[in-house]
Amino acid sequence: MIMGLQTHTALITGAGQGIGRACAEVFSERGADLVLLDKNPESLKAAAGAAAHRGTQVTALALDLMDLNTLQEKLGQKCCDLPIDILVNNAGFDRPGTSAKLDMDGFDAVLGIHLKAALFLIKSLLPAMRAKKWGRIINVSSIYGLIGGKGEVAYSTAKAGLIGLTKSIAREAGADGVTVNAVLPGLTRTPAIEQGMAERFKQAILRETPLGRMAEAEEIARVIAFLASEDASYITAAAIPVSGGWGI
Repeated sequence: MIMGLQTHTALITGAGQGIGRACAEVFSERGADLVLLDKNPESLKAAAGAAAHRGTQVTALALDLMDLNTLQEKLGQKCCDLPIDILVNNAGFDRPGTSAKLDMDGFDAVLGIHLKAALFLIKSLLPAMRAKKWGRIINVSSIYGLIGGKGEVAYSTAKAGLIGLTKSIAREAGADGVTVNAVLPGLTRTPAIEQGMAERFKQAILRETPLGRMAEAEEIARVIAFLASEDASYITAAAIPVSGGWGI
């Protein structure tokens, strides 16, 4: 098994669809036990079922990541039951808008799910990783976090913040054997993109993408799994574009 993750347990947020679901399947293929979080119970159940067929232990928790009290309660129970030593902060959503059109509630909501929830999970899980002297944290940012996006004020700001969070936590945790990295996907074939992005915007991005196509979610997930593996043991504080060249 390439880059095996046996004996490890990965917590993946936003696991019900897209990159999160692909991570669940790739991590399970490589032997990791899973704790999957998503707000949508139906898509989460389907993702958990698909991952469980691969033979590893899968726990699915349907909850709102911004309900920090419930998250802390559920996470506390699972931390006692399972030694979570890999965290994939993938959950997120978008509230498109220019600075003139975006309301502050929408801005706060986007930063909350991308940054506040991510930091909360890091604060919850990092101490045990440091005590174990091994851990992996992978934050799913975006090329927009580097180059910005017209009409994407909140999303670009949140994704840029994740890069800063990644580098700061990497400085804290490196001496204890915990690596912290970010992946920066480009345009990726997910339900949100397929259903929510107008074709003219997709084509505009693809014209700027040297590979000339979208990523498949599994292509992003395989890079995340690499960062969680021993093959990436000397990589930390990196922000790795997985964008087909978009953003160069």
